[in-house]
Amino acid sequence: MPRSPARPRPARKLTRCTREPARGAWPPQPNRVKAILRELDRLYPKADCELERNDPFQLLCATILSAQCTDERVNMVTPALFGRFPTPAALARAPGPVLEDMIRSTGFFRNKAKNLLGAARLLNDKWAGEVPRSMDELLELPGVARKTANVVLGTAYGIASGVVVDTHVTRLAGRLGLTRETAPEKIERDLMEIIPCQRWILLSHQLIWHGRRICHARKPSCDTCPLVPNCPSAFREA
Repeated sequence: MPRSPARPRPARKLTRCTREPARGAWPPQPNRVKAILRELDRLYPKADCELERNDPFQLLCATILSAQCTDERVNMVTPALFGRFPTPAALARAPGPVLEDMIRSTGFFRNKAKNLLGAARLLNDKWAGEVPRSMDELLELPGVARKTANVVLGTAYGIASGVVVDTHVTRLAGRLGLTRETAPEKIERDLMEIIPCQRWILLSHQLIWHGRRICHARKPSCDTCPLVPNCPSAFREA
């Protein structure tokens, strides 16, 4: 009796990238990490902080303003802000209501204005208007946590004190299997363990750029992402 023809296997159904961190073995294989770094270098060889600034003080202020706000919005606000208050001494004398009004569109403007005034006054009183070059000293400033300090040290001074962990780095580090943690300080610790220190500054910018351009939070573009071959979260089977 002739055999009936075999049924064709259904095409494999693929889904977009999972939104949760990849749950593979940790630490990741060194060769996979190196491949990710090579591809990021090819894609974003000159990645940099996208906050517009002319000096470390302006970068510090812009980074404080960027909390829960896009860089694009901050860059719309800072030209007028720095035009009127270009130095710590000038900002320290700013009337609170005026400052609040100038930064209102960045969100949480009352708290941010308070932090800007406090940071400017401390810079003026303790460091003669200069932004300090150490993590411990920067953390004394109001509104400055480790992420902001890493931005200032790395971008303004080229000091690799750690890895900037913002929402984009948190998302991509998890999806790429570079960490299994969700708390920023633990993610930073994992990245510092597996990434050479000379790469910390550039890596932060590259991950942020990739997160803004391809690996979006809700609809990552896995179909066009060059990191897919080394991404354990990409195109999972449905």
